[in-house]
Amino acid sequence: MDRVLIESLAVDTVIGVYEWERHIQQRLVLDLELATDIRPAARDDDLTLTLDYAAISERIVDFADKHSFGLVETFAERLAAMLREEFAIAWLRLTVRKPGAVPAAAAVGVCIERGEC
Repeated sequence: MDRVLIESLAVDTVIGVYEWERHIQQRLVLDLELATDIRPAARDDDLTLTLDYAAISERIVDFADKHSFGLVETFAERLAAMLREEFAIAWLRLTVRKPGAVPAAAAVGVCIERGEC
């Protein structure tokens, strides 16, 4: 199975469990691997036959803008479910990083895989 990549997609959202975090937007940085068979799209040079990473990226930005969660884990789980449903993605790996959440670390976050490859 082939993989479409979206790397270092930055989104701003309300995320965090502390009261002060519930009133501000914070940046999350996402990396995605999305399983698909790119051969039909490559054969016909046809965007409609593959995963449109621009459309997926726009949907992720919209999702982040319209939702707020306490946990990065919840954000990742709900985003993965939405992407799989709306874009018919059989398998994905999603890494969500929250830069600056821990002063001594560049970022903290989670990496999840959902579906069958």
